[in-house]
Amino acid sequence: MIFVGGLPFSTDPSSQGSDTLSALMEHPFLVSVSNSLKAIPVRNFSVKEESTQERATKTKWVYAFQREYATVDPALVDFVGTDEATTCVGLVIRNRKNGMTSVAHMDSPDIVDMGLSQMLLLVVDHNLDAELEVHLVGGFEDVSPNFLKSCTGSESDAKLEGYSYPLCAKIFETLCTRREKFHIQTAFILGHNTRRDSEGNAFPIFNGLAVETSTGSVIPASFDGARCPDEIVRRIRVTASYEDCSWNGKLLDTYDTRTDQFRIASCCWTSRQRHTALTLRRLTDSEILLTCSTSPSAEGPDFVDNLRRQCEYLIKYPDWIETFPLKQPRVFERTSDGEWKRC
Repeated sequence: MIFVGGLPFSTDPSSQGSDTLSALMEHPFLVSVSNSLKAIPVRNFSVKEESTQERATKTKWVYAFQREYATVDPALVDFVGTDEATTCVGLVIRNRKNGMTSVAHMDSPDIVDMGLSQMLLLVVDHNLDAELEVHLVGGFEDVSPNFLKSCTGSESDAKLEGYSYPLCAKIFETLCTRREKFHIQTAFILGHNTRRDSEGNAFPIFNGLAVETSTGSVIPASFDGARCPDEIVRRIRVTASYEDCSWNGKLLDTYDTRTDQFRIASCCWTSRQRHTALTLRRLTDSEILLTCSTSPSAEGPDFVDNLRRQCEYLIKYPDWIETFPLKQPRVFERTSDGEWKRC
């Protein structure tokens, strides 16, 4: 059940997620919020830029990579967020009463149903009457809106409608069918999150978000230099999860809400992934973009560099057991100055 602007948002039980999505994109309340969000400058969370004095009272944040989610307690964490989203969507669910906040980096309609259940587990805490705020930032018009209107059923089945649109439609379709009370506060997606250059090429306006857990405020954000801990291993784990059937339909769980620790569960990579890494290492930057991205022209400047670092790690450590001895998780705890230390 969903609400917009404090009022119930009625949907036809037989309607598809795309119908709900279209109506919400034109809702005056959400249009106004999107216009206001455009005026907010992007906050860059960067460890390198903090002075000694700032480190003494350092802001504590938790970062979620693609296909990860994290549920945080406002008593332990100041901000939680994600970035690097082009056709992906950053989804926020926050309990108004206790401030418990979950953020996910959704990258496929296939993980929405189970992913929402994972996010809600600690946010709702068995209270179906909880008032839940929902924010979406990310996804853009990676195909022309005129093309969407002219799509036939067969074309849609072939996924010619792009990546962002079916993901956003699935999220709202699932929210509508669940029993919890969702208050849609932000829908900065698709047309609202699209800018075009002089040649008409589309790009996302914002690629990331952060939630201030004490207030629930959502701001555009970048975590360049602050995607920690264990950045490379977590990036590789995202890729490896696609070949691991135990993760089918699920978001990756890396953060322990109660202890404020990261616990990166073991994952295995195959000789095929090492072969892919060797192949990618021989490609040019533009070839890597075209091969590995759903939106090559919209990726950030460090997209290729991050992929190359992953490739070098896989080539250096072809056996995953070197990274996860005895299949044990890699555990990181927060130090007194806010850094992360391997346990």
